[in-house]
Amino acid sequence: MRLNQPVLKRQRPTQSATIPHRRPRLPFWRLVILTIFMCLLYSHAISHLRSPQAVLVLGGATEREQFAAEFAQQHPNLPIWVSSGSNPEYSEWLFAEAGIAPGRLNLDYQAVDTLTNFTTLVDTFKAQGITSLYVITSDYHMRRAQVIGDIVLGSRGIVFKSIAVPSGRAPESFEKVARDAARSMLWVTTGRTGATLARYFQ
Repeated sequence: MRLNQPVLKRQRPTQSATIPHRRPRLPFWRLVILTIFMCLLYSHAISHLRSPQAVLVLGGATEREQFAAEFAQQHPNLPIWVSSGSNPEYSEWLFAEAGIAPGRLNLDYQAVDTLTNFTTLVDTFKAQGITSLYVITSDYHMRRAQVIGDIVLGSRGIVFKSIAVPSGRAPESFEKVARDAARSMLWVTTGRTGATLARYFQ
């Protein structure tokens, strides 16, 4: 036996490096759009199964309240909520002229924009056991109101049926809709309405 014979080491077979496969993550804006889409589907499916228990009128045009007064005549058992509408004297007179009992009318002036039309009252509706609403606003404003309503009301399990008041105006831009959709998601997740964001994109 040779003492100085080199010892041959068996080489380990090389293996190609394997990179673990990662699922691609959805960008945030796509996640927002997907969430909104799912909310819309849910809301519109459930709204056909639940009878509205109240009427929510979004302030901003007297025509909405005039329409709501006539609408309330056709739905005599439903309470009416007007969010930041006309001054109290005019609103009370208008609904009284339509024969609406004062006890059915609720005037609320906390809201400063469309988003807060919903956020300032959604928990009141929830506390009163309201799970379905009629939402009345102008036709040009309805697209934005629907998106906000689906997110804000939907976060509390409340669905709605939209009633559009003719205005003769063109629908609002998709930029406004997208802005307030993002603000609605911000409110649901943080409780903030993103008022600064609203002013920036006006």
